[in-house]
Amino acid sequence: MPDLNGRPDPTGVTSVASGSRGGAVTSGSGAPGPAAAGPAPTAPMSEARTDELRFRVYTAAVLTFGIAAAIAVGTWLPFKGDASLLWIGAVLALAFLLAEQLGINVDVRSGISWTISFTEIPLVIGFFIAPFEVVLAAHVVAGIGTLLARKVAGRVLYNAGAFLLEITGAFAVAGLVKQAMGNPALMPWPAALAGTLTAPLVSTLLALAAVRVLRRRMRVSTALRLTGRILVVGFVNASVGLSGYLVISGTPEAWPLVLAVFLGLTALYWAYSDLLREQRDMEALSDVSLMVARSGQQAAARPASRSDDLVGGVDVREWATIAERIKDQLAAGRVVLRLRLEPTDAMRVVVAGDALPVSDAASDDPLLRLPGAHVRHFRITEANPDVRAALLDRGAQEALVVPLRSANQLLGVVEAHDRLSRWRGFGKYDVQLLGTMASHLATSLDNRRLLATLRHDAYHDPLTGHLNRLGFRHVAREPLREFPNSVVLRIDLDIFSTVSDALGYTWADRMLVAAGRRLKDALGPDVPLARLEGASFAALLVDVAPENAHQAAERLRDDLSAPYPVDRLLVEANAMVGYAAPEETGELMDIDVLLQRADVAVRATKGGEEVRGYAPSMGQIFMRRFQMVTQFRQSLEDGQVSVHYQPKISLPNRQVAGVEALVRWVHPEFGRLGPDEFVPAIEAAGLIGVLTEFVLEESLKRVRKWLDEGLRISAAVNISVRNLADEEFPAKVAAALERFDVPPSLVTFELTESGVMSDPQKALPILRELSALGVELAVDDFGTGYSSLAYLRQLPVDQVKIDKSFVLGMGTDLGDLAVVRSIVELGHSLGLTVVAEGVEEDVARDQLEAMGCDVAQGYLISRPLPEDRLEAWLQARTARSLGRHQETVLTLLT
Repeated sequence: MPDLNGRPDPTGVTSVASGSRGGAVTSGSGAPGPAAAGPAPTAPMSEARTDELRFRVYTAAVLTFGIAAAIAVGTWLPFKGDASLLWIGAVLALAFLLAEQLGINVDVRSGISWTISFTEIPLVIGFFIAPFEVVLAAHVVAGIGTLLARKVAGRVLYNAGAFLLEITGAFAVAGLVKQAMGNPALMPWPAALAGTLTAPLVSTLLALAAVRVLRRRMRVSTALRLTGRILVVGFVNASVGLSGYLVISGTPEAWPLVLAVFLGLTALYWAYSDLLREQRDMEALSDVSLMVARSGQQAAARPASRSDDLVGGVDVREWATIAERIKDQLAAGRVVLRLRLEPTDAMRVVVAGDALPVSDAASDDPLLRLPGAHVRHFRITEANPDVRAALLDRGAQEALVVPLRSANQLLGVVEAHDRLSRWRGFGKYDVQLLGTMASHLATSLDNRRLLATLRHDAYHDPLTGHLNRLGFRHVAREPLREFPNSVVLRIDLDIFSTVSDALGYTWADRMLVAAGRRLKDALGPDVPLARLEGASFAALLVDVAPENAHQAAERLRDDLSAPYPVDRLLVEANAMVGYAAPEETGELMDIDVLLQRADVAVRATKGGEEVRGYAPSMGQIFMRRFQMVTQFRQSLEDGQVSVHYQPKISLPNRQVAGVEALVRWVHPEFGRLGPDEFVPAIEAAGLIGVLTEFVLEESLKRVRKWLDEGLRISAAVNISVRNLADEEFPAKVAAALERFDVPPSLVTFELTESGVMSDPQKALPILRELSALGVELAVDDFGTGYSSLAYLRQLPVDQVKIDKSFVLGMGTDLGDLAVVRSIVELGHSLGLTVVAEGVEEDVARDQLEAMGCDVAQGYLISRPLPEDRLEAWLQARTARSLGRHQETVLTLLT
């Protein structure tokens, strides 16, 4: 007995619910249709009106054809009755009604429910005990009575026409079979069986036609499989009813056996329905998990941005598909997903099925404040006033509600409203299914949230919240491909190290955050902005002409150079901006190349010119440095790097006190390179240890030769702050001294004042180990850094070297003269030997000697000389004599 269940459907979304003797078109569930976020209708209202009009025309046709068919069959099969037909009709109507209520509903596929009922049993018996009119009346009364009992009034006319066509078709087929068998006096059982199978077939065809009228798709294979199942179950039911009637009519005492068979068949149906339900539940759980996982993969392919169309990184339409799948599985009129991925975010609402009457739930809604993560089943007839009001606000008679929680954090709420395909409403299986599905969904959401957090952290800087280098490359690649006429900016702030040294890293970090905020405000929210490292930022200006890029960079630098308020201080800041654009219009440029070029432009900025665009000549400078670094080791092996020596004399007695070892490099391509050019590059590349070992070994070889000649001349070697960070450096020095058999006192290590003071706590242990070896330690360029006398007293140094800038200025600047005199006095008060660099005139030498300076070094004495020329200088400009300990000493000839 087909019925069209449910309230009028504004979406036009339909499904076929077919029974073993008929089918039903169920409003509000079935084939996936559009879903909405919030209260908006799930389909355009014009389409809903069109579908409703089409179905009304179809209903009128079914009802008209049903009435006409009933009149025609009634005329063909004349009525023969008596008073006994009254109670027979009543019994048949009760049997039809009972068979309808004992139906077993199974959701076979998404949008298709299969109702296994037993209405074929009273129908096949009716062929033997009642005429057509009585069976038709009993069928119609039972069917409409069932619809009214279920409070379904929206499709009564269609169902009435379908009832008429079912019984009319059944008796027409039975009559034809009876005539084919010679028109016997009694109804033959083949005719009754054929007629009984006709009823569910007619019902199914009408339901499939309704799906077609409502413009919903169903595969032919699905329709054929559904029809086949209906005929099989109808045949089993009809056979049981027919066999039972024939057995009881022939052997009345056999009715217990017939009843046992009927109960066994019912139990079999129930077991089969449970098996199908478990299979469908497992499929639904798998589908929901796969939907969330696939949506996560699609979200991972999206740019690292946030959109109003995304909920937890997933498109709202994808959540709507998930909600539609849950609705289909539960055969609910509506499923509502309320999702909140962050504690501070408002809940986003996704609806599948009937639209919500209200746009949002109240803040004190009892259905959204449920504790735990268990499914609650609410019926409007049993609920307390608050819950009843919440259900009425949703336009629902019953609801299943389950919170989605993770670690006591509310991720959302799932609501299912009004079970449509079963008269009893939601049952325990639905509660169990929704609970398990919600658990899977909560786990998937939690995993998605964690993945989204990891992905955000992978692409963003944790301090400023802007993109990091990887995120900038990811976000900027597509706009750069779409707009080749774009510019990459690199902004370097010179405040980070200064502020961190003076006020600590906390305040430096605060200034970086403030600088990042200024950049974002100046550039706008749509410009990709990244913090690369330290106090360096990068930005992409899309579709900007190169001639306008310089003006934009200038404005940006001015904004960033304004003083920064730090606590109650105003810290002055400065910024350097470099920018790079494709060299030719339309040139496809990789983002990494532009970043590198912008970095080169920043490095080329100078005082007074803090904004520079990239030029190819800049790249040549850095390529030269790159070649120097990569070719340095090979140059050492090829003898291109050598050591020159600059003599130092003791001022009181004019004796040669030692030499300073200075490295020189004659490059086959670049020619003679000065230390100021290649040493910083080598140091930055981490090769300074190799260079220091080379100079130390060459110096020890020279000292050893002098010792073999009876000369006691010390050699001074410059070391870097990186050497002081090498814990193995003292051991390497000791091994070299032992290998060349040189007394430690003939080796002096010179280190800059700024190098020691940059990290005195790390440098002190290394210096103490070197001092323990017996080598001399000298502070080079003294007076130019930010010396701390407290640290100078702690350092195990033996010498201080006055920077040549002061020595050169003594003759013309009284201030330089005072500085030199102060350093000499300070050094002597600390028991240190004082060495003056940059002595180029006799007057300066005499002044230093008068002040009591111990050692002089400079062009007045000698320029740095290679080893062979040094030997010639020593022979030509010194006199040899025996010292107190019988060593040969060299005295400068004046």
